[in-house]
Amino acid sequence: MAKSSKNLVVDPFCFRQFQESDASKSYGGTVFSMTIQEFEDIANKRYKEEDLKDGYAPFCKHIFLKNDFAENVKVNVLPFSGNEALVRTEYAARNEKELPVLQRFIPMYAIGGPDKLPQAKYLDLILYSREQIQKENESMGKEAGTETAPWGIVSIKAQNEDFELPMNPITQMRNALGKDQGGSGIPLDREEYMKSVKYWEANVLVS
Repeated sequence: MAKSSKNLVVDPFCFRQFQESDASKSYGGTVFSMTIQEFEDIANKRYKEEDLKDGYAPFCKHIFLKNDFAENVKVNVLPFSGNEALVRTEYAARNEKELPVLQRFIPMYAIGGPDKLPQAKYLDLILYSREQIQKENESMGKEAGTETAPWGIVSIKAQNEDFELPMNPITQMRNALGKDQGGSGIPLDREEYMKSVKYWEANVLVS
């Protein structure tokens, strides 16, 4: 298998964050009007190995890009205080293989639409190693594929900080599940979990 000329590729799990994918129509997070190819080209041009930041597990890394290229990309997090009446809850799964979990959020319509949200200064690219992606695909009964780029972009977060924000507590719990349930099998880190609780008690996603 030939070595990829790219360091980063957008993983199919992340296609839902681009308008060219039908999955974007039902996705409540950040969606880009630019194409997947355009995003990959910019990300690879700016890629530096020394910029990789450790994630929640050895196979997970982050790269923070200054957002001076993606227009109308908003930060979809608001303070909980003052917005309590707008908060809703639901059981949701990111795909048909995952177990639904309870989540809280503010519906986009409740704040008057995305134009009411602030423009993102940075993009947090969450990366999984090629080996981990292949393991998770295999456990979920998916094709291994022929991609060889060392890192797959599995999620893109629009934010105003150039560092990793605490992962939502329920996402940490989901990740601690076995791969056959949509998790990554990494044990829960109590210290990181409590940091997450502190942040997400004070903030809430808008979707």
